[in-house]
Amino acid sequence: MERCAARRAPEEERRVRANAREYNEKFQYASNCIKTSKYNIVTFLPVNLFEQFQEVANTYFLFLLILQLIPQISSLSWFTTIVPLVLVLTITAVKDATDDYFRHKSDNQVNNRQSQVLIGGVLRQEQWMNVRVGDIIKLENNQFVAQADLLLLSSSEPHGLCYIETAELDGETNMKVRQAIPVTAELGDASRLACFDGEVICEPPNNKLDKFGGTLYWKEDKYPLSNQNMLLRGCVLRNTEWCFGLVIFAGPDTKLMQNSGRTKFKRTSIDRLMNTLVLWIFGFLVCMGVILAIGNAIWEHEVGICFQIYLPWDEGVHSAFFSGFLSFWSYIIILNTVVPISLYVSVEVIRLGHSYFINWDKKMYCAKRQTPAEARTTTLNEELGQVEYIFSDKTGTLTQNIMVFSKCSVNGHSYGEVQDMLGHKAKLGERSEPVDFSFNPLADPRFQFWDPSLLEAVRLGDLHVHEFFRLLSLCHTVMSEEKSEGELLYKAQSPDEGALVTAARNFGFVFRSRTPKTITVHELGQAITYQLLAILDFNNIRKRMSVIVRSPEGKIRLYCKGADTILLERLHPVNQDLTSITTDHLNEYAGEGLRTLVLAYKDLEESYYKDWSERLLQAGSAPEAHEDHLARLYDEVEHNMMLLGATAIEDKLQQGVPETIAILTLANIKIWVLTGDKQETAVNIGYSCKMLTDDMTEVFVVTGHTVLEVREELRKAREKMMDGSHPVCNGFYQEKLSSKLTSVLEAIAGEYALVINGHSLAHALEADMEVEFLETACACKAVICCRVTPLQKAQVVELVKKYKKAVTLAIGDGANDVSMIKTAHIGVGISGQEGIQAVLASDYSFSQFKFLQRLLLVHGRWSYLRMCKFLCYFFYKNFAFTMVHFWFGFFCGFSAQTVYDQYFITLYNIVYTSLPVLAMGVFDQDVPEQRSMEYPKLYEPGQLNLLFNKREFFICIAQGIYTSILMFFIPYGVFADATRDDGAQLADYQSFAVTVATSLVIVVSVQIGLDTGFWTAINHFFIWGSLAAYFAILFTMHSDGLFQMFPNQFRFVGNAQNTLSQPTVWLTIALTAVVCIVPVVAFRFLKLDLKPELSDTVRYTQLVRKKQKTQHRCMRHTGRVGSHRSGYAFSHQEGFGELIMSGKNMRLSSLALSSFAPRPSTSWIETLRKKKGCEGSSAGSPSGAADKTLRV
Repeated sequence: MERCAARRAPEEERRVRANAREYNEKFQYASNCIKTSKYNIVTFLPVNLFEQFQEVANTYFLFLLILQLIPQISSLSWFTTIVPLVLVLTITAVKDATDDYFRHKSDNQVNNRQSQVLIGGVLRQEQWMNVRVGDIIKLENNQFVAQADLLLLSSSEPHGLCYIETAELDGETNMKVRQAIPVTAELGDASRLACFDGEVICEPPNNKLDKFGGTLYWKEDKYPLSNQNMLLRGCVLRNTEWCFGLVIFAGPDTKLMQNSGRTKFKRTSIDRLMNTLVLWIFGFLVCMGVILAIGNAIWEHEVGICFQIYLPWDEGVHSAFFSGFLSFWSYIIILNTVVPISLYVSVEVIRLGHSYFINWDKKMYCAKRQTPAEARTTTLNEELGQVEYIFSDKTGTLTQNIMVFSKCSVNGHSYGEVQDMLGHKAKLGERSEPVDFSFNPLADPRFQFWDPSLLEAVRLGDLHVHEFFRLLSLCHTVMSEEKSEGELLYKAQSPDEGALVTAARNFGFVFRSRTPKTITVHELGQAITYQLLAILDFNNIRKRMSVIVRSPEGKIRLYCKGADTILLERLHPVNQDLTSITTDHLNEYAGEGLRTLVLAYKDLEESYYKDWSERLLQAGSAPEAHEDHLARLYDEVEHNMMLLGATAIEDKLQQGVPETIAILTLANIKIWVLTGDKQETAVNIGYSCKMLTDDMTEVFVVTGHTVLEVREELRKAREKMMDGSHPVCNGFYQEKLSSKLTSVLEAIAGEYALVINGHSLAHALEADMEVEFLETACACKAVICCRVTPLQKAQVVELVKKYKKAVTLAIGDGANDVSMIKTAHIGVGISGQEGIQAVLASDYSFSQFKFLQRLLLVHGRWSYLRMCKFLCYFFYKNFAFTMVHFWFGFFCGFSAQTVYDQYFITLYNIVYTSLPVLAMGVFDQDVPEQRSMEYPKLYEPGQLNLLFNKREFFICIAQGIYTSILMFFIPYGVFADATRDDGAQLADYQSFAVTVATSLVIVVSVQIGLDTGFWTAINHFFIWGSLAAYFAILFTMHSDGLFQMFPNQFRFVGNAQNTLSQPTVWLTIALTAVVCIVPVVAFRFLKLDLKPELSDTVRYTQLVRKKQKTQHRCMRHTGRVGSHRSGYAFSHQEGFGELIMSGKNMRLSSLALSSFAPRPSTSWIETLRKKKGCEGSSAGSPSGAADKTLRV
C-alpha cells in the first residue's frame, strides 16, 4: 500500500508539539493520505502494457508476432498470433482497469472521511487525508479511532477516563479503560485545548500494541506517558460522550499499520511449476527448430541445389547454411503452439469460475449474519486442495468469544450438574427446563442455568452462597448502563467478568451502578451501597483481582478472585479440607474445558486497613520502583484468606469446531493455534475442541524465559518423544532409524502436544534455535502458541513455509491476525465480531470456522483436480496438434510448410478445442461433495502433488507425441496408394490437410470425453457443439460464397466436400481415432482393476450402494416379505465380502467413513509419502515424513 508521504529516514525518537503544524511539518511525518490505486487515465495504457509484457509468455508471443512480420521467415499470416495476443491483453487490461477503479473509489471514500479537528481554536470538519501529526481531534461515543494513534488529553468522564473496545487490535470485544494524565484532563473544552502547546517526546513508530513510552513537557514540567494514555487506531470509543486526543502517529506509522505487514504477491505451486515447464517446452521448441534447420541446410545442399532452375532460393539467400538459419526461425513460428497463449486465458477463466462457485455456495452462507462465503482472489483456488498446515487464531475464530456461567463450587458443594429423575447425569438432549428467574425483575432473560438447587440455596438463605454471589457482584471493574428502568447493560473489560456479574445478577445479587468511591448492589431486592476503598487490579503476573469494600454496617472486607494456582496458596490453613474438595471440583471442570476461577475473602481490622492504605498512598507516589512497592503491598493483604468456592465458565466454541478439526486432521492437515490469550485459556479451548485429549502421551509446556531454558525444554521434549518410540520397531521405523536421522519426526510413536508461551517463542524463533523448535513442533499432533504478538504469528507461519515447503493456510478474525494472514500461502478471514481488518487482508472469507472444512475438502480439492486435469489435457492436445508439423518437415524438404491451413491453426485453440476443456476445468468432479466430506483421505493426493507434476507432464507429452505420430503417418501411408471413387489419385496437399485436421479434432474430442468424470449439459453442448462448429467452419471456408468475396484468401473451393465424401478418408479417420484411443482406454481399465485410486473405490462403493438400494426397492415392491433369505442374497456382490468384513462400509459416522481406503491404494500413496519425506530430509528440511504417513 503506497502512501502520500515520501520515504523518510528511520526515526530515533518522535517530537510532537500540539497545535503547531509548522513545527511538526519540518520532521516530514507521514500523513493520513492513502493511495492504493496504480493508474490514472493518462498512465493506464502505457503502464498496464508495460506490466503485462513483463510476463514472459506475453513477451514471447510479441516476439513471435515480430518474426511473423518478416516475409523471408514467416510461413503463417500475422493474424494467427495477433488475434489471440490482443484478446489476452484486452481481457487482462479490462480486469486491471476494473480492479483499479474500485481502488480509486475506496481511496476517495477513506481519504474524504470527516474528522473534527481543532484548528485556530475552533472545531472544524476536516478530511481525513488532511489530518496531521500534532493536531487535536475530537471523538464521540461509538466512533472508530480511524485517523491515527492519539494521546488522550481529556474526556467527558470524571478523572479523564474513557472506555474503548480493541477488537481490531487484539481480537477482544471486551471494554478497556484509558485515562488522560491529570494535568490535561482538566482541559475539558475546545477553547482551553486551543491554548495547549505541550510537546511530546516519545518512542519512534513500532508494532508493539501493548507498550508506549514517552514524556509530555508542558509549563516547565514533565509527565510520564504510558500505553494507558493512548487511543490506538482501530479501537472504538464506548460509554464516553466525547474525548479529545493529540495525534502522535498517523497513516503508516500507526501501530495497527505497523503490524499489518507487507502485502505479498501470492502464486500457487502449479503456477511456479507451469513457469518451469514453459521454459522446458521453449527449450524443446528450440531443439526441434535446430533439428529441422539442420535438415533444411543438408537438404538444400544435397538435393535443393539440383532444382535451382525452377525452385530458386529466395532473394538474399546465397547458401544452404543461411537457408537453414532462416528455416530455424520459420519453424519457431510454426511450432510455437506447443505453448499457446490461450493457456493463460483459459487458466484465469477456470479460476474465476471456481471463485464464483465458492461465492454461490449456499452451504457456506450464514443466515444469522447474512454473510456469504467470498473468494477475494481468483489466483489461489487450486492451492486450497494442497494445504498441509492451518494456523488458527482462537478468540472469535474457534470460539464465539461468548462466556457462559456453567458451573460453580460453593463451600465444597458443586452446582451445575443436571440430573434426571433417578439421580444420574442427564445428557444434553435430556435436560429439563432451565431455572426460572421470573421472580427477579432485573434478571437477564438471555441467561440460562440448569441446576435448580443453586437457586434453592439462595432462597433458603445459605450464607456461603450469598457471600459467593456478593463477591461476584462487587469484585469486578464492570460498568453498568441503564437504558430504561430495570434494563441493565453491562460493559466489561473481559467477557469472563461479564458472565460472572450476569450470573450474580440473575441469582438476586444485581450490580446496579458505581461511582469512583461506591458500588450499589440490589441484594435479593434490597438496594445496598458499599464504599469502595481500593481496587487491586488484575495483571498477568498477579493473575488475580481484589476489591476492598466497607459495608453499610462499617465492616471492611477484601474480596478476591483469581487463578487457582495463585489463590490456593494464599488461603488460611484452616481451609485445608475445603481446599481439597474444591480442587477436585476444579480438576473436574478443567477436564471439561471450562475456564475456572477461585473465590476467597478476608475481613480486615480498621486499624490495619488505615495503616495499609497509608503505605499504599506512599507507594503510589514513590518516584522509583512504583510498581514493585504496590505489588508487595497487594501481596501482603491478600494472604490468609478464607475460601468461598470456584466458578467455571464456558467459552463457547463455534458450532462444528471439534468435528471440523477432527475431519481436517484425518485429511492429514496439521492445525496450530496461535493466540494472544493466556496459556490456561488456550489450553482449555484446546481440550474443548479436541485438539488436546487425555489420551495423549504427553503435553509439553515450554515456558522458559531465557535462550538456554527454552533450548533445554525443547531438548527434553524431543528426548521424551524418542524414548517413547524405542519399543516401536516395525519395518518402516527400523529403516528410518538406520538411515541418517535428521528429524525426530522419523522415529516418534504416540501422540504429543506442544504448548509454548510468547516470551519463550521469541527465543525459539531465533536463527540458531528455529530448526530445533520446528522439529519439536512438527513431531507433535497439536501445537498451541499463547501470548503471541501479531508479528510472532507471521514469523511462525514463515518458519514453516521456509523449511517444510508445504502449503500453509492462516485463519483469523481480528486485526491482530492480519500479518499472519498475509504471510501464509492462503489467508482466510472470519467475518465475525472483531471488525473487518482480517477480511480485508484475506484471500477468502466466511463467517464460521466450520466452513473451512467445505472450502478445503470440497472446493479446494475439486479446484486442484480440475486444474490438473485441464493442464494435462491442454498440453496433450497441443503437442498432438503441433508435432504433426515436425514429422511433416521430413517429407517437405524442411521447407517450413504447414500441414494445416492457417485458419485451422488460428481457430484450433480459440474455437475448436477451447470450450470443452474449459467445461471440464470448471465443472468436473471425481466424487460428489458428500463423499469428499465423508472420506478426508481423498484430500491427500493434492498434498503430495500427485495429479500434476513433472512426471504427469511428461506422460501427457508422450501421449501427445504418440498421437501426433499416428495422426501423421496413418493418413500419409493410406494416401500414398489410395484413389478416389472415380479412380483419380487421392493424395493432394489440401485433402491430406483436411483428413489430418478432422482426425485431430475427433481424437481430442473423444479424449476429453474419456477425461471428463462428471457430465453436465454444458459438457455435452461444448464437446459436440465444437465438433459441429469445426465442420460448419470447414465447409464454409471451402464454399463458393467465401471464394467469390475473398478470392485471394479462400482458393480451395469445394476441397472439404470432395475429400470428406470419400469412404477411404472416413475409414482413415476412424482407423486413426481407434489406434489413438484404444491403448488409452485399455491402460485405464487395467489401472482401475490392478491399482485403483481411492476416488475410484469410493465411486465403486457408491455404485454398489445405489444398486443395492434399487434392488431393495424392487424386492419390497414384489411383496416377498416372508423370505429372510432374499434380504441376505442380494446384499452380496462378488469380490465385496472383504470390504464388508473389514467394516469399512459401515455408515457409523463420518469419522469412521473417513478412514476407509482400498488396500491397493495404500501402497502407492504411502510409498510416495515416504519418498517425499526422504527428499525433504535430504534437502535440509528439519522435519521428516513420518507424520505424513497415510493411515487407513
